[in-house]
Amino acid sequence: MPRYKLVLEYYGKPFVGWQRQNNGPSVQAALEAACAALSGEAVAAQAAGRTDAGVHALGMVVHIDLAKGLAADVVLNALNHLLKPAPIAVLAAEIVDDEFHARFSCIRRSYEYRIINRRAPLTIDAGRAWHVATPLDAEAMDAAAQILIGNHDFTTFRTTVCQANSPVKTLDEISVSRAGGDIFIRCAARSFLHHQVRSMTGSLVEVGRGRWRASDLKAALEAKDRARCGVVAPPDGLYFLGADYTNKK
Repeated sequence: MPRYKLVLEYYGKPFVGWQRQNNGPSVQAALEAACAALSGEAVAAQAAGRTDAGVHALGMVVHIDLAKGLAADVVLNALNHLLKPAPIAVLAAEIVDDEFHARFSCIRRSYEYRIINRRAPLTIDAGRAWHVATPLDAEAMDAAAQILIGNHDFTTFRTTVCQANSPVKTLDEISVSRAGGDIFIRCAARSFLHHQVRSMTGSLVEVGRGRWRASDLKAALEAKDRARCGVVAPPDGLYFLGADYTNKK
């Protein structure tokens, strides 16, 4: 049975998240329905990450198994047709070996958080970024963010309903940069806790506003106390950028 590696882009606002749920439409359910329409079989789609309600993806990696042997480009084109009008696109498709697993073969996941820092409200970008009207110091945010790199107990920056076995994670990279009115927070790690990126982002915005110093962020991290977290950033500005793998295909 051929295994297909897919790369998806989607706008997360209409969905309860990636994962199939009973309380609303999900990206997974939409993709699996399109696969069933294509192949006439029940298909379980596995993803590199589980984005929350309202979170977007620019490069979510997914794998599916189809008993019906089809060329990868046929699968790509057919799924894009069958997914309409859902805001989901299959950017790439390839046949991989059976040992490849979108989730368990992944060695690193990358996210980007987009803030639009201007006084005027959002129009075109509404639902696609966090609007912060007060001026932010992106350089101060970037300097403070480096405190978060490395292996830490990230209890302060995870939701109380997080199901991870341990709050200890290793953050490989984090950076804050400005391009005009846009501020981008990019981070990468093997895995993240529930709401970790949004929680870190909200606390970094406190630094950018001048309400916190870098030492306050460090103290919040070391407190291992959810109550010490800054405001949690909304899902609108969060994007799953991509997933890295070994050479296994």
